[in-house]
Amino acid sequence: MAEANCKMIYNIDMDMNGIGGLVAFILGWFFAYFGKMLGDLLAVKRPLRKKEIINAFVRSGGMPSGHTASFLGLTTFLGMKYGFGSGLFVLALCTTIIVIYDAVNVRYAVGEQGKVINLMAENSVTSVHKVKVVEGHTVPQAIVGAVIGICIGLVMNIIWQ
Repeated sequence: MAEANCKMIYNIDMDMNGIGGLVAFILGWFFAYFGKMLGDLLAVKRPLRKKEIINAFVRSGGMPSGHTASFLGLTTFLGMKYGFGSGLFVLALCTTIIVIYDAVNVRYAVGEQGKVINLMAENSVTSVHKVKVVEGHTVPQAIVGAVIGICIGLVMNIIWQ
């Protein structure tokens, strides 16, 4: 009875589509970071060491954007499941836009500033400590992440029928 009332009051679909959205998000992240690992493999032209593989899956920035792939995977899935005019899709889309904007603009600028600060620290005669550089994304990196995420969302929608 309580579940029926909840569905009526909040118009909530009590199925497992939330889990499907989570899977789409995780797969978007995984495929983007797997792409980073493949990029590293092609760059060094030798088998990657365990530490290099782990680094490829945890570092920020680089090609493709894991932020964009993850959020667009989820957003595409939700749009296909609940409609592109639903409040849930609009919320996901607005969040996705903020995350992509942050990755391409704010975090990218902070990463560039961090590089300059570290260069100044190396050349300083005083005891200035280096800072951790958190890289953002370029527009092409975000575009490739977007393609990955949209594809993941579409495929997940087909699988999650």
